[in-house]
Amino acid sequence: MNYHDPVRIEAFGQVAEVTPTGAEPVSWSIKGRPMLWRPDPAVWPCVSPILFPIVGRAAGGAIRVGGRSYPMDVHGFAAGSRFELIKHSTAGARLALASSKATRELFPFAFRLEATYRLDGDGLLASFTVGNPGPDVLPYALGLHPGFRWPFAGETRQGHRIVFDEAERARVPVITTDGLFAAESRPIPLRGRVLKLDDALMSREALCFLDARSRSLRFEAPDGAAIVVEVENFRHLALWSRPPAPFLSIEAWTGHGDPDGFAGDLADKPSMTLLEAGDEARHTMRWRFEPAR
Repeated sequence: MNYHDPVRIEAFGQVAEVTPTGAEPVSWSIKGRPMLWRPDPAVWPCVSPILFPIVGRAAGGAIRVGGRSYPMDVHGFAAGSRFELIKHSTAGARLALASSKATRELFPFAFRLEATYRLDGDGLLASFTVGNPGPDVLPYALGLHPGFRWPFAGETRQGHRIVFDEAERARVPVITTDGLFAAESRPIPLRGRVLKLDDALMSREALCFLDARSRSLRFEAPDGAAIVVEVENFRHLALWSRPPAPFLSIEAWTGHGDPDGFAGDLADKPSMTLLEAGDEARHTMRWRFEPAR
């Protein structure tokens, strides 16, 4: 397989492609209908990047471990790393990224990250396993950042909405100009479980629902068609776009960006997962399409 060739899987009227670079799902279609946006380098060059070993921005573009600083780009380095294809079948693929000399220059920990994608009768299941083969505690954050087409049904962006499965707080953190999480929050027009989407709402920073109650949400079109996103073992949810670009990212995170003013060790950063030596953790995200009734 060529380094740049996507891995194709197909089942139940669905087709998906995953690139070896970043183990990123770059297409997902159902009966010929594309659900993920086509990337535009002038707007956002990604489709569904994996975020690891951090989510969001590190203050000053660096993490600190044991009194030493290590450069770290926004959302970490997994999205730009080459994953090894471990298994490939008609309906599924598993890819893996392991720590190396190159990763230790940025992140001084042993790790193994596996991403498994499988098509079944309920949609596309993305499963992530983080393993700690080293002797020390592994601090990490993981996220998936899919950009769905907006609109994914019909011809207009108007009238789309998010419906959470639980009522969420109608305030989100303010994100600083440096991309850090401020102590302040701001209101959003969330009414119980329903958030009506428009360009004005999405024109600022991401809407971050920290410690979200919901384990699923519906991205609904005016005709009732919906992309349903279900998560397991992800603490936080986020919505992000760059209007008028035709996409909406529905993100799931285990951690989040640095709080404004944070200058501590990575292991002390709020919302990091601390994985003991020899342990593994699993996180899943499912995408499902429901046509209009």
